[in-house]
Amino acid sequence: MSSIKIECVLPENCRCGESPVWEESSNSLLFVDIPAKKVCRWNLLTNQVQRMTVDTPVSSVALRQSGGYVATVGTKFCALNWEDQSVVVLATVDKDKKNNRFNDGKVDPAGRYFAGTMAEETAPAVLERHQGSLYSLFPDHHVKKYFDQVDISNGLDWSLDHKIFYYIDSLSYSVDAFDYNLQTGQISNRRSVYKLEKDEQIPDGMCIDTEGKLWVACYNGGRVIRLDPETGKRLQTVKLPVDKTTSCCFGGKDYSEMYVTCARDGMDSESLLRQPEAGGIFKITGLGVKGIAPYPYAG
Repeated sequence: MSSIKIECVLPENCRCGESPVWEESSNSLLFVDIPAKKVCRWNLLTNQVQRMTVDTPVSSVALRQSGGYVATVGTKFCALNWEDQSVVVLATVDKDKKNNRFNDGKVDPAGRYFAGTMAEETAPAVLERHQGSLYSLFPDHHVKKYFDQVDISNGLDWSLDHKIFYYIDSLSYSVDAFDYNLQTGQISNRRSVYKLEKDEQIPDGMCIDTEGKLWVACYNGGRVIRLDPETGKRLQTVKLPVDKTTSCCFGGKDYSEMYVTCARDGMDSESLLRQPEAGGIFKITGLGVKGIAPYPYAG
């Protein structure tokens, strides 16, 4: 077992860092700071961070096949042009729910952008329940709604054979699986593949590795855990020096490095003194497994 190294590589002080995505072409890590309404692009070669501010909370970002990016901004699926900092709305959801916003999102292997909503929080993880839904934006810009009654729509990814969709509704304290039809984007047969233990706290963002195992960031748990979705067993726990770990992705050379986002919002001054790197971007090396490249939105 190689020795695992954990370091804060970017002291960004995110209020709520989320949605890390590796962009191989620019050797950069994309991520968002939800309440700060910022999409960030950190170039690892130059160590420069470029930031784009939007007009409402931005909860996820993804690559776009035709260039630029897509993001979930408020309750809108948007296209982002990095060069001129412009935002084009592709679709809007939850029009009847003025207090809702998108949360985590990710593109499926066929180029559809999946993302779910939630009610705006009054404090971290405190919100009106069952207000959210799961959606996907197809390449032709039409939106499909899968189900509602969601508390906090969160981590998502697909099995390596593209036959299973994994999904987290945070307050269910469960990682769920669905049968997945790549051709149609349909999901069915929901079941739980892992229930979080008390000290693991709240399941948040998620990604898959090349062995088909899931990595889940545990909000308030200060860790990422590696799960086997077939056996329902936890295989590994990697603890970080911050409590509010929010999401994770693989990136860097050969996708062998893991990047983890975290949050500062909801921490008192004493906690912030104890955890000065809260809100930073962390890199974990030596895990001995690799991830897969993110899929770009095809529209």
